[in-house]
Amino acid sequence: ASTTLFPPHLYRPPSRLNMAKTAVLFLALAVLPACYSFTLSPSLFAKPAGLTRGGRGVLGLRAAETATKHVTTKSAEIMKEAKNLMPGGVSSPVRAFKSVGGEPIVFDKVKGAYVFDVDGNKYIDYVGTWGPAICGHCIDEVNDALVETLKKGTSFGAPSLNENVLAKMVIDAVPSVEMVRFTNSGTEACMGMLRLVRAYTKRDKVIKFEGCYHGHADGFLVSAGSGVITLGLPDSPGVPKGAAESTLTAQYNDLKSVEALLEANKDEIAGIILEPVVGNSGFIVPTKEFLQGLRELATKHGAVLVFDEVMTGFRIAYGGAQEHFGVTPDLTTMGKVIGGGLPVGAYGGKKEIMECVAPAGSMYQAGTLSGNPLAMTAGIKTLEILKQPGQYEQLDKNTKRLMEGILGAAKEAGHAVCGGSISGMFGFFFCEGPVNNFQDAMKSDTAKFAKWHRGMLEQGVYLAPSQFEAGFMSLAHTEEDIDATIEKAKKVFASI
Repeated sequence: ASTTLFPPHLYRPPSRLNMAKTAVLFLALAVLPACYSFTLSPSLFAKPAGLTRGGRGVLGLRAAETATKHVTTKSAEIMKEAKNLMPGGVSSPVRAFKSVGGEPIVFDKVKGAYVFDVDGNKYIDYVGTWGPAICGHCIDEVNDALVETLKKGTSFGAPSLNENVLAKMVIDAVPSVEMVRFTNSGTEACMGMLRLVRAYTKRDKVIKFEGCYHGHADGFLVSAGSGVITLGLPDSPGVPKGAAESTLTAQYNDLKSVEALLEANKDEIAGIILEPVVGNSGFIVPTKEFLQGLRELATKHGAVLVFDEVMTGFRIAYGGAQEHFGVTPDLTTMGKVIGGGLPVGAYGGKKEIMECVAPAGSMYQAGTLSGNPLAMTAGIKTLEILKQPGQYEQLDKNTKRLMEGILGAAKEAGHAVCGGSISGMFGFFFCEGPVNNFQDAMKSDTAKFAKWHRGMLEQGVYLAPSQFEAGFMSLAHTEEDIDATIEKAKKVFASI
């Protein structure tokens, strides 16, 4: 800012009044924040006047807030090095921002509803480490319990009491689960589940749905969701033809497509596997009739019905999607929330089926770090928090508030955007909608989404860097966070 302290036409010999004004002026310049620029009026040195509006006070200072530039220099430097160390510079593909453009931000720390990057930028976070952070990031109650467990050891490779505790909590909560096996990730849980349905039924073929993602095991990378869609990849190279041949694909929310496959492959289908709410092609909700119809078809044809609740488990209800919709599968896979932010997975179901798993049965699956004491502790504390009265009502209320605000902002700016939510899970598509399946989702304007995503990032809102991923609310988000997000969305929608 241009500052002239003593314009010639106002100069006069120093007086006590002028000396006092000058002292006050320099004191103000020393303590006021550096993020403001100032223009000093000649009237500062004239006869004192009363308070005025429009940014002028008794000193005649006019403050104009300067726009803060979104600086990510350190993130860019780290990512440049990372690309020479790891494929694409990341440990999981969707983090690379390839579908939205620009470089990813590199995290430094997280707390509550916020993430902070290495450049010091703060963001309201709606990714929540892809779902696990349902209570918020870095929760003191969970951390305190982890510290106590850490004193006992980081890994046992042997049975521990907390495995029993968490297993009982899962069995009590999830309608289909009578017995559970812990693993280290959702992918690992789905791998064990796939082998189990084949061992139990003595059949090889399974039915999955377009756009549903069940981890990166060979048999599931057929018409898969998540990063496979985000990166525009075909069914992954490296998957043997035989592995893909035993996976049949139906259309989500379309019972006739399932019936046709069952009839064409009579007595050959081991299982029907789906995300009961799709989160890996964006957020797609099933009709209750669809889920009920699958239950009936699976029973009729002797197939195992599997809900992959890695994302929805303990997220859309304490008992997962099966509690929410009132439809009970035979087996369920879980992960994310049940580890409270630590690596974990699980599969469980009817005792009759689960007793096929070694060492009770002959279907082999194992893991060095399965039942890790730290993951069990974090899971127990997280579920204890979630079981408290009113938690899911709060998630539902806040998520609806967010979605109504964002969809309203899009409509006001003339953009075609649709979406919805269940409890603490939400999503939107840049198209007219409705979106009922993978084919509908692919009509989205991904280029426009990429612009909006970048704009929101620069405004301090961290969203999944893909049109085809769900978003997540946490108990740590406040109404102020949500209102701020909506206001920022309005700005960005108006600019694209």
